Amino acid sequence: MANLEDLLKDLKIDPALEDPKLFINRELSQLEFFRRVLEEAQDLNNPLLERIKFLSIVGSNLDEFFMVRVAGLKQQVSAGIIDTTPDGMTPAEQLAAIRRAAAKLTMDSRAYLQKQLMPELDQAGIHILDYAALTDKQKAKVDEYFDQVVYPVLTPLAVDPGRPFPHISNLSLNLAIMIRDRKGNERFARVKVPDTFSRFTPIKASSGGTRKDGTAPYHHYFVWLEQIIAAHIGKLFPGVEVLEAHPFRVVRDADIDIQELEAMDLLESMEESVRQRRFGTVVKVTVNTAMPTHMRQILIENLEMDYHDLYAADGPLGLSNLMGLYSIDRYDLKDAPFIPALPAPLKGKTYNGDIFGAIRRQDILLHHPYDSFKPVIDFLRAAATDPDVLAIKQTLYRVGRNSPVVEALLDASENNKQVAVLVELKARFDEESNIGWARRLESEGVHVVYGLLGLKTHSKIALVVRKEGDGIRRYVHLATGNYNAVTATLYTDIGFFTVDEEIGADATDLFNYLTGYSMKTDYRKLLVAPINLRARMTELILREIDHQRKHKNGQLIFKMNSLVDKAMIQLLYEASQAGVKVDLLVRGICCLRPGLPGISENIRVISIVGRFLEHSRVFYFHNNGSEEIFVGSADLMPRNIDHRVEVLFPLENPELIRYVRDEILAVYLADNVKARRLLPDGAYERIKPKGDQPVINSQAWLISHRPRHPYIEDV
Repeated sequence: MANLEDLLKDLKIDPALEDPKLFINRELSQLEFFRRVLEEAQDLNNPLLERIKFLSIVGSNLDEFFMVRVAGLKQQVSAGIIDTTPDGMTPAEQLAAIRRAAAKLTMDSRAYLQKQLMPELDQAGIHILDYAALTDKQKAKVDEYFDQVVYPVLTPLAVDPGRPFPHISNLSLNLAIMIRDRKGNERFARVKVPDTFSRFTPIKASSGGTRKDGTAPYHHYFVWLEQIIAAHIGKLFPGVEVLEAHPFRVVRDADIDIQELEAMDLLESMEESVRQRRFGTVVKVTVNTAMPTHMRQILIENLEMDYHDLYAADGPLGLSNLMGLYSIDRYDLKDAPFIPALPAPLKGKTYNGDIFGAIRRQDILLHHPYDSFKPVIDFLRAAATDPDVLAIKQTLYRVGRNSPVVEALLDASENNKQVAVLVELKARFDEESNIGWARRLESEGVHVVYGLLGLKTHSKIALVVRKEGDGIRRYVHLATGNYNAVTATLYTDIGFFTVDEEIGADATDLFNYLTGYSMKTDYRKLLVAPINLRARMTELILREIDHQRKHKNGQLIFKMNSLVDKAMIQLLYEASQAGVKVDLLVRGICCLRPGLPGISENIRVISIVGRFLEHSRVFYFHNNGSEEIFVGSADLMPRNIDHRVEVLFPLENPELIRYVRDEILAVYLADNVKARRLLPDGAYERIKPKGDQPVINSQAWLISHRPRHPYIEDV
């Protein structure tokens, strides 16, 4: 291969590749991903409660999208920013396009719930009733529940000259009420629907699960909580006439902007920012279509919002709350459970419970959730109690509220191990959980740091230093996913154990960079953002272009969550123009347009949305037959490459390379059930089997074929 400096010198991005028409808007691409999630809710091949789950995910995704992405665009518009994105759109133009697409997505989601899913739930024995449709017996039970449980919690807030318009908290469901007092004056009031109760109030205490004898399941009867409150609203306003009551839901700006250089204590700064989140600017209000214009105007004026940000919808507000139905004990309406596997090195006589010995014998790869997350917990627990372990260093991004990983680190500290943990406080919407763990770790004497100024630490790495003989050995776990035992059953991720000396040395240098003042700019094997990842990825793509020109065998297979970075997209266009075969597995946002003549006709983009959230990042380079694979935490987005601490690590064992290529990447590329192909115009179409082609659902295939690891056999 030619020298990288020579290749970079010769690389001149064709001015034609600057054309905005070559790029898909980031925000609209994300909404297209939400559309694919909605398609899973509409897929009759999915069990009913799984479809409810997908519809709930659409709702929560839209909430977060407005809280973060739309809020950011509104701030840019307010600041007078008119800079354009690579696709040529200004912030104001993006907002207008987002409103149209989001309104359509919301309307379609609600229509499907009302017309299709609710009747199916009813037929399956899960009855979500309107209060007005209850029988006298049912109403008596619900009324008693309201009087004894709900009524004492409610707080009516009046609006008049002596009582200002109340604060409406983020994601809250409320009732807008108009009353007439004894003097004939009409007044506005608000009642918050308490989020301490389920939206779905059970009518029958016996609403249980499927009968043990296998006969028809019990029926479940629920009524909407806000309807119960609305039906009894007069009890909150005795002596006045309630004219009308209508639900509305508020979404606020929830993106946290920390002025780190001015924050002497980042932990305290984050705590205050989380507290302030509920007071963010209103970015979206959803009302029922029955709410009259004059009441909408009251909300618009008092919430100081743009009238364009008010959305009217039929039916219940807040689709994310549908997840409450998923907890119903009806396993016949859910995906069949399965038991994650263990690879051969971690079971049987060869293993014998010695995880350090297993890692010494060979590198070990885990593919979650098909492979169990238990070995990761076992690794940390063993390190916490092993008398020969001297130190544990780890990054924590999202660990959840009940974390066996953190408990293992606390045990290690109690056992006098040197424990250093980087807790990323800026992990969006996990800040409160991470703050709590940081406080507890600090109280137990763990060395806790909060990362580097201006950078999120998104890398997933754990380093265990163990005394062996007269020296030490470094055991390293690297991964694409978080140290979260719950999401490890829901997300597809890859984990990797190794005692490779150079990777261990790189891990030590990385932690020195994170916890100290190391300015090291070279790593032996790891690709570390923002230090060398962009340069090394550029080099690897250029090398593939060079191989294509010389040997006509260039091939790239990249799997990631999102592809946004303009420079990387242009490099992939260059690779396509050179004839390199490029397969991109991009679950979510993709700003590259495939299939453009003369630009990207050699690029295929596939998105897989299914039972599990595709979360692993894998980068395959054919390299003229000397194949290389890098795996890690980074997507090809500016924020990952330039503004986060990310790590990609190499797989060097030929058997592991073959396994990832043939048993993971190839399976995803063959999917013709859950896969969608990105079209040049930014739309997606399902890939369907052709002729006698076998039907392949990649995630189902990986469940049924686990484990197929290229590992030593049990003896």
